Amino acid sequence: MDSQVMPREQLGVCAEGNLHSVYLMFSANDGVESQLRPCVANIAQYIYDLSDQYADSAFNGFVAIGANYWDSLYPIDRPAQLKPFPAMSSDNRDAPAHEYDLFVHLRCDRYDILHLVANEVCQMFEDLVELVDEERGFQFMDTRDLTGFVDGTENPKGRHRQEVALVGDEDRPFRSGSYVHVQKYAHNLSKWHRLPLKKQEDIFGRTKIDNIEYASEEKALTSHTKRVNLKDSNGKSMEILRQSMPYGSMKEQGLMFISNCRNSVHFEKMLHSMIHGDGEGHHDHLMHFTQALTGSAFFAPSLDFMESVVD
Repeated sequence: MDSQVMPREQLGVCAEGNLHSVYLMFSANDGVESQLRPCVANIAQYIYDLSDQYADSAFNGFVAIGANYWDSLYPIDRPAQLKPFPAMSSDNRDAPAHEYDLFVHLRCDRYDILHLVANEVCQMFEDLVELVDEERGFQFMDTRDLTGFVDGTENPKGRHRQEVALVGDEDRPFRSGSYVHVQKYAHNLSKWHRLPLKKQEDIFGRTKIDNIEYASEEKALTSHTKRVNLKDSNGKSMEILRQSMPYGSMKEQGLMFISNCRNSVHFEKMLHSMIHGDGEGHHDHLMHFTQALTGSAFFAPSLDFMESVVD
């Protein structure tokens, strides 16, 4: 591979939003790594090719490998910052770890195509893995979370999405890959909807209807936007690319939170700020109305990496 040519990223990592999604979490069977390596590469290429076939429906997706399974599947090399999900707990705020071996993330503006592709992916994996969890997401109103607030307001735009989400020359073997963190949040919507509108807005740090962010000096130190809009030691924003979508039924509903980033540090710092706060008792008060049920860490390598290690 020409060192000057960037490897092909999986298109779903930086894709724009969709109407529907399917999330498939797998555990690998014992001793299948030699068969699974080409299978994973084939599935990733299959998803990549379908983005042309179903371009009118904006189909996209990616395959990611769990932090705890990476060394079994790809023992030769490992992304520099890949580590297990950073489980955290403080008082009644929990961010538990629930690791999976493989994650297949599929999105499209047509639900029937998603169902068709998900079936095909599971058949391609046959006898190599077990489907442990499946969730289906959907766009709610004008890209809002079920709390009623617009989700992903701070997301990078245009080409900056690649700059935020994709590994560069800092870890050359894994260029065009992405660190992926997934959490399933179940919302307590009955408790949330009992709050007055102004109280909800203060917890978020922005208005609900027209999505206008409060001025920094007007935000409570416990507001969601205050807790997740962090800067590094050089004063640069610690950005992630959120690919989250609401999910659920009348029994349980919430947000499938998905962070894609060129490093694992930004997500971990944000989660720490939400759960533990700033060291002066200011944690994210949104956590009083939602509960993280799962937490998983993955890496979505480039297509070229997956193909190069098949043998």
